[in-house]
Formats: sequence, structure tokens, C-alpha cells
Amino acid sequence: MFKIACYGVRPNEVAFFNQLNIYNYELTLIEGLLTHDNIDTAQGHDAVLLRGNCVADSQNIDKFKEYGIKYVFTRTVGFNHIDLEAAAKYEMRVTRVPSYSPNAIAELSLTLAMMLLRHTAYTTMRTSYKNFIVNEEMFSKEVRNCTVGIIGTGKIGLTEASLFKGLGAHVIGYDIYQPDAAKEVLTFKALDELLAESDIVSLHVPFIPGENDQMINAEFLAKMKPGAILINTARGELQDNEAILNALESNHLAGFGTDVFANEKDLFFKAFQPWQALPDGTVQRLIDLYPRVLVTPHIGSNTDEALSNMITTSFENFNDILTTGTSVNELELPKVSQAV
Repeated sequence: MFKIACYGVRPNEVAFFNQLNIYNYELTLIEGLLTHDNIDTAQGHDAVLLRGNCVADSQNIDKFKEYGIKYVFTRTVGFNHIDLEAAAKYEMRVTRVPSYSPNAIAELSLTLAMMLLRHTAYTTMRTSYKNFIVNEEMFSKEVRNCTVGIIGTGKIGLTEASLFKGLGAHVIGYDIYQPDAAKEVLTFKALDELLAESDIVSLHVPFIPGENDQMINAEFLAKMKPGAILINTARGELQDNEAILNALESNHLAGFGTDVFANEKDLFFKAFQPWQALPDGTVQRLIDLYPRVLVTPHIGSNTDEALSNMITTSFENFNDILTTGTSVNELELPKVSQAV
């Protein structure tokens, strides 16, 4: 029987893995993410199935080779946690899940935006302390009187645009590519126009190292409409945390919601004591601005539909590779020199 070690399987995900296992793989479901310290748990398996922030660097891939593992799959869209050159050296196979429920991310983006717009985190924080006085901070616009700017109008961005349009908002968008489906929902604008006009700006673009690192920088933020709300549920590497902090402290930016940070493995999925400082001082200062800053620990895909999509596609990837020798979701690995 084909044996797969699955990492980062949260308790609520176990039933999904078992119910969707139509190919009867022998699954070892491991709650912890793969690290250097628990790499020995991969022994005795034919394959591993990872999630984001698992460590599949050259050190661990050397261990995979030692253990006889030939398949290093991830159930995520991103794959920067896998050293592809190391995998190529041992002719391992690597696949990913290129897409899953766009509603999962879009709904979180909209929720964060609406919480900031209607000041619900601020208000419920006060009422939790038994303070029921309505003050000026609780006054807000209605979303139907707002312009929402969507940067990146692929499946996720378009889904969020449709949700906001359903609430009556005026939705505009920016994308290098302008799909016809998006034109039925929003009006495309130049990026500078979008930033100047939008009360809410939501980001849904892929991170391309060396091309759009920290695209949300001081210049980007200065072009935003004063008092606007910024949402990032895409990738943490797209944002300059220091610049966002400065924009918030100057009140140019009214609020910030994010599901992502760069180097988030040092922060997310860990529990810090209230008196402990976070490893990144700028992130600490951002979080201290709650409820103007709302942070969720990369839970965008943490829904029933998205999880089912991820697991099903991953199992299909294994079946395709094992039965046909190929998969449409297989990653092309870099060429490795044959010189000794």
C-alpha cells in the first residue's frame, strides 16, 4: 500500500483526509509542520504531503532521499517552502494544488474590510468590557457609498468584487490582464487612479520574487485616498510593514487587515505569552494598533470547501503520477548539472 506522511493536519482536518481518501492510501496524519526536528517521522513512507511553512529545504530533502521518499507534494498553491533544486538532484516528483475555493479568501477579505469600515472590532471590544456608550468612533459610511478597489482580478479578486458589488459598492479594479468576466463586475482603472479613488483597497496578486517585493510601500500608500482601508490576504512579501505602520500612525491609512506576513513561520501557528515581545518589532507595533489593525494567522483557506479542494486535488495528483506517470499539477524542476 502507498504510504503518505501528511504534515500540518489540524484536528478538524482529520475527518476530511479520511473521508476523501478514495484511493485507500495509507495515511500518517501529523499535526505538526515538517521541521528539522521531526524529519524522522517521514521514515517508512513513500511520499510526503506538505502545507505552507513546512520545511522542505536541502537538509530535509537529503533525508527524504535517505528514507527512499520519491514524492514531495504540497497541498498549497505556493511552493517556496520546497527546495526544487534539491528535489531535482534526486529526481523527486513535486506537485502542488494550483487553485481552491476562491470564496474562502474573498470572504475573509470582505469580512476584514467590513469589520474595519463598520468598526465592529472596536465596538465589540468596548462592549466586552461592559461599555455600551455609542461614541463618534462607531460612526461609519455604508459600503454602498464606498468605492472598493481590487488589485488582481483573477478568480479570488473577481469573487470578492462580486461580493462587494452585491452589497451595493462601486467596484473598480486593476490588473495587467483584464478578463472579460471581470469587466461585467467592475471598471478597470490605472493603478494610481484606483488608489486615489478607493475607500477600500484589497490585494489579490501573486508574489513574484524580484518583481513585486513590497509593492505596498511608502509610494503606494501615499497615493491612496486619505482615510482608506487596506486589505492583504495574498502574500506577506507584498507589503512593507514599516511603511504601513507609518501610514497608520500618521492617520493617512484608517485601517489595515492582513492574513499574511513575510517570514510568518516565525510568528504564525505559535502562542506567545501576553508579556512576550514578538520576533519582529514592526509586526508587534502593528498588532498593538488593534482594532485599527486586524490580523488573522493565514486562515484564508481554512474553510470546508477549500480544505476539500486541497485534499482531493492532492490525492488526484498522487493517483495521476502513480497510474499515468504524470500530473497536470507537477512542477517543472530546474536542470541539474551531471558533472561529478
